[in-house]
Amino acid sequence: MLIAGTLAAAAPAWAVDDNGAALNALVRARLAEERGEHAAALSALTAVSGVAPDLPGLRGRILEQAIEAGDLEAARAAALRLWTAGDRRFDAQLVLMVDAMRRSDWKAAREFTAGRADKAGADTIARLILPTVNAWIDVGAREKFPERHLLAANSRTRPEPTLTLQVVLVQIAAKRADSAAALADSITLTDRTSQLVGLRVAATLDKAGESDAAGRLRGRIALASGQRDDPMLLLPDQPVATPRAGIAQWLGILADGLARTPNGSAKLPLLFARTAYWLNEQDWAVRAALVEALDRNGQDADAMALLATGRTALPPVLMMRRAELMADAGDLVGAAGLAETAANANPARSLLVRLADIARRSDDPAAAARAYERLEAALGDDGDDGALRGTLLIARAELLLQAGQWDAASPLIEKAVALRPGDASILNFAGYSALERRRDVKQSLARIEEAWRQEPQNASISDSLGWAYFLTGRTDDAIKLLEKAQAGEPENAVIVEHLGDAYWQAGQKFRARYTWRAAALLAEAEMATRLEAKLRDGLTPATTAP
Repeated sequence: MLIAGTLAAAAPAWAVDDNGAALNALVRARLAEERGEHAAALSALTAVSGVAPDLPGLRGRILEQAIEAGDLEAARAAALRLWTAGDRRFDAQLVLMVDAMRRSDWKAAREFTAGRADKAGADTIARLILPTVNAWIDVGAREKFPERHLLAANSRTRPEPTLTLQVVLVQIAAKRADSAAALADSITLTDRTSQLVGLRVAATLDKAGESDAAGRLRGRIALASGQRDDPMLLLPDQPVATPRAGIAQWLGILADGLARTPNGSAKLPLLFARTAYWLNEQDWAVRAALVEALDRNGQDADAMALLATGRTALPPVLMMRRAELMADAGDLVGAAGLAETAANANPARSLLVRLADIARRSDDPAAAARAYERLEAALGDDGDDGALRGTLLIARAELLLQAGQWDAASPLIEKAVALRPGDASILNFAGYSALERRRDVKQSLARIEEAWRQEPQNASISDSLGWAYFLTGRTDDAIKLLEKAQAGEPENAVIVEHLGDAYWQAGQKFRARYTWRAAALLAEAEMATRLEAKLRDGLTPATTAP
């Protein structure tokens, strides 16, 4: 009704066309958008524009769907129509700038760059992009001193290292590698973004014959990045040699940062990543940023297609990302094989952790155990590695417990506790694992109580302690803690079942059955069978939760 009303109000002359073509196409577009089928939505919206070109909001929707579908020609056409009509929106500006740069039309690129007035100075996103874009446009147009745009935007008293690194890249492109090398030596890398750009600068300095400066810069990056386990830092170093590549790497960096912002928009990182990819699809960092932006926007299949194996082999870190997307799509066997290949090609600890996770999801405990053992063998003895070693011991123990091998798991658990005696999660796992098997109840209770003292708001630990109290006859204390745990994680079937058992034990049989019914809505296989028996017969030793 809403779509039909819009059509009738907007253009009654064509809204009553014989076939209802515009209305049908709009309905198809909306349904395709809701299904995440952006190419189909774009096709339907394009059909609408053929019948009703002046429908309010239509051009903007076509532009948005073209960007999501990755159709540059459709995006350019929609952006140009908006721009010509006076709608100077940012996504249209960026698409038109990118299109002009792809054609090396630096005059047009400069005109589009200056085409949106920001009189209030409130356009933060544009101010992030335009100094770098203008500098690279000047490089393309062979203007003198192209870095002036970046220097004007940077603070003289507290210069932003990322913008200063962009100056270095622009100076190299302007054939002033000696000045660029001297400037690179003066930059302090303060954050992840500056490290990422620093790697591109180092590769570009190498290509420009400034290998000593590149080596010094890489040394600072490796130190700052924790042995380069960040996925983006594991990508191959690629120099920035052209204006298109320079703008693409900056848009890709911004896209990556925005995609990692909790609760942020999915559309903005996708816009930046998509336009960066249109400028330089050979840039691995840009491709990685687009994969994450697509995944965040719910376009999992498009993200995986972007990592399809072709004539150029994927870097191991992107191979691992493809394996994760395959696992998410249900191909667990294929994902496990590809993940192992990736980790064999680059046994960085972060890739081994991700391999183990995929192996566990693939129900391949042997492969997961191999990954954990390889990772543990690579660890040192410092504080961070000690913490990780304790976590790995617990992960290995959990695999053994799933296979029913308590005697093999117990020494690993004790070793983890000895290594990390104050770690609440390890104490809770150690205590609950033993308690579940009714072993060393007194020691298990003490460990869980210590974990709870450290993290009383942790629902899982509250559940463990409540269940420990239940098993040791302290039913009233158990109910208080289990109610608290259930309030913290109301959809955790294990906690809900525990609470139902405690209610029954306390004589609150109506509440117990009500709680068990709630647990049954969340339960899987074995638990569901046990709950069905409890709802029928009440609590018995055979149906008490483990």
